[in-house]
Amino acid sequence: MSEADDTGLAGKVAIVTGGGAAGDGIGNGRAASILLARAGARVLVVDREPGLAERTAAMITQAGGEAAAFAADVTRNADCAAMVAAAVDRFGRLDVLDNNVGIGSRGTSVTETAARWAEVMEVNVTAMFLAAKHAVPAMIDSGGGGAIVNVASIAALRPRGMTAYTTSKGAVIALTKAMAVDHAPDGIRANCVAPGPVFTPMVGGEQMSAEARERRRTASPLGIEGSGWDVGNAVVFLASNRARYITGQTLIVDGGVTLTSAPRGFEN
Repeated sequence: MSEADDTGLAGKVAIVTGGGAAGDGIGNGRAASILLARAGARVLVVDREPGLAERTAAMITQAGGEAAAFAADVTRNADCAAMVAAAVDRFGRLDVLDNNVGIGSRGTSVTETAARWAEVMEVNVTAMFLAAKHAVPAMIDSGGGGAIVNVASIAALRPRGMTAYTTSKGAVIALTKAMAVDHAPDGIRANCVAPGPVFTPMVGGEQMSAEARERRRTASPLGIEGSGWDVGNAVVFLASNRARYITGQTLIVDGGVTLTSAPRGFEN
């Protein structure tokens, strides 16, 4: 499954949180897991739902890659510690962390509940902080630097409301920049991917109408539909040696949506 290239990922170990997806669907985390494995990395696929992580790991191993599944709620400090320990125990080191977990919310400052606000911040921001808290020392102990890739959203760059979600994704970008400064002396880079309206099982699935899906496609100046593979490819690039001189940056993966006006009616 390894590809002979200059990514520098062969033999490295990656943790991908939110690495599951419904059925055989390709979400951002599943795509990143598969693509990291194709580049030669050994992958710990983490999801709150063990069956979803196991399916991703199976897809990797069936294609000749090396992966293991791990069930964790990354909003819990103990689960994040156990997740990192599992990766090191299984594969002997840690080099890459892809923070991919996130949830949405559509409320405004007035209509959003305090409980939902707190939940969005916990899942979208605190979980990334906790995962890095335990991953960074393991990367340092592995002796080869490392890479953190946090998944945000273009909602942070071009808000359309959705106050809690937009705020949380803005915080992810700020958190990424802080991580880049904090951990550069250890040779650890931190970057961010900001997807646009890509179609994934979590965003669309059977609940999205054909009309809504078409509106999302035509929102892009390119006129094509983004997928989890597009986000996964961005993650692999930022985790690889090809991005060795890039840190603290946000890579927008949106087909050009942020270059246009801001219509409502589709989610990021």
